[in-house]
Amino acid sequence: MTPVSIFNDVIGPVMRGPSSSHCAAALRIGRLARDLMDGDITEVLVEFDRSGSLPTTHDSQGSDMGLFGGLLGWNADDERLPNSDQALAAAGIKLEIVTVDVGDPHPNTYRLTLTNSREKHSIIAISTGGGMIEVLSIDGLPMKMDGGYHETLLWLPKSTATEFDADHIIRHDNGDTDVIQVEANHFLSPEVFTSLNPSLVKYLSPVLPVPSRKDMNIPFDGCTTMLAYDGEKHTSLVDLAIQYEKARGGIAEEEILAKMVEIVRILRKSIAIGISGTTYEDRVLHHQSGKFAELMQSGRLLNGGALNRIVLYVTALMEVKSSMGVIVAAPTAGACAALPGAVIAMAEEMNLDETEMAKAMLVAGLIGVFIATRWTFAAEVGGCQAEGGSAACMAAAALTTMAGGSRDQSIAAASMAFQSMLGLICDPIANRVEAPCLGKNVIAASNALSCANMALAGFDPLIPLDEVIDAAKAVSKRMPREHRCTSLGGLAVTPTSLEIEKKLADLKSKRCSSCSC
Repeated sequence: MTPVSIFNDVIGPVMRGPSSSHCAAALRIGRLARDLMDGDITEVLVEFDRSGSLPTTHDSQGSDMGLFGGLLGWNADDERLPNSDQALAAAGIKLEIVTVDVGDPHPNTYRLTLTNSREKHSIIAISTGGGMIEVLSIDGLPMKMDGGYHETLLWLPKSTATEFDADHIIRHDNGDTDVIQVEANHFLSPEVFTSLNPSLVKYLSPVLPVPSRKDMNIPFDGCTTMLAYDGEKHTSLVDLAIQYEKARGGIAEEEILAKMVEIVRILRKSIAIGISGTTYEDRVLHHQSGKFAELMQSGRLLNGGALNRIVLYVTALMEVKSSMGVIVAAPTAGACAALPGAVIAMAEEMNLDETEMAKAMLVAGLIGVFIATRWTFAAEVGGCQAEGGSAACMAAAALTTMAGGSRDQSIAAASMAFQSMLGLICDPIANRVEAPCLGKNVIAASNALSCANMALAGFDPLIPLDEVIDAAKAVSKRMPREHRCTSLGGLAVTPTSLEIEKKLADLKSKRCSSCSC
């Protein structure tokens, strides 16, 4: 397993769309599929397993939008993404989406068959949460890749000797031929393999911001191992986060901090946009955070102190997401607002600068590393406890650190915050990732603030953080499919939710009829 990266798996991607598991991950899968076809695609068959989450959510939660954008070669924050279906049609790419009974074990499985005038290829990949992906097979051959390497694929005569300068060379038996998968920080030069007479060569570009490397020696991979590694030094979680990401990505400390400062600036800009007002037709909730800001500034809200600013920033970010604006999945798009809203609002209350905000986000990222390594951020796997619960856990540690809390106090806050979110289901109203997601992000941020103060006051979390994560994973295995982001249970199937969903579908149908898309 490739070690988790703060910037790959936890804080990011920078994106548009309602769901990172759907939009950003699907886009990354689409980008790899496009490379497999050398950018020339005339037909795409998309198959979703009937027992998974995608048959009921691929349209309304952004899988189609992301996948089409990826097939067109776009980035996850491309402003054209909301109209990617029209762009795909305009590019002359014929599309078919079908539901099949194949028993895929992962609920977010994409089966793509791609065709042009010269060749036909297939790819099976899964979205693992927070925009992360894993390719399972290409052309029916089991083949693992996560988008972190430059991948060169060579179709060679059977048993051809191969010695290349690469991180990994994997030979796949393809009957009369072998497919050689070469993973490196650059594509294999044709000068190296031309004499081997490959019948086919494919180049798949990396889709992750922090590349993978051979022999990544991370200092720890969980909270327990981190505490054993640090011992009685009681190093701050900020410094431990930097140590981890330096080892994982081969990145200098200055670059790590600069990357996170840039993310903070993106988030602050999005918060301002959200408060000023957002619009989008295919949307459950209208702009509401502006009214909250007005009442807060005029003193007409209950005195929540810093919490009121947190609520404002959280709701503003969620409204930007719902209007297809630029957000940062932290750790996911569905839970994109709780962590940054809490950190940025509290930092402003404390008159802290963007560097201090970035350090707090790095602490949150480290806690997220522990979650992603042991479990998942995907609501399709773990319900909203995997998204909102993780966000609360991460934010609690960040806030505690920002207040001058110790290493152990920050971990205690994370544990307490996650404990109170176990069992949280994912039941998006009208099959849109807006509500009750809005309220759950507010709850996660409020929970984080409460637990941070409790930890600073010496409250005992009782259960170690790693054990809490394992407990959440165990709970998810007992959670019915209907409560794991399928829109088949909870609030999603109330009469009002179904009525809203029908109205939105009717509006979309009318728009498509009028524009012939």
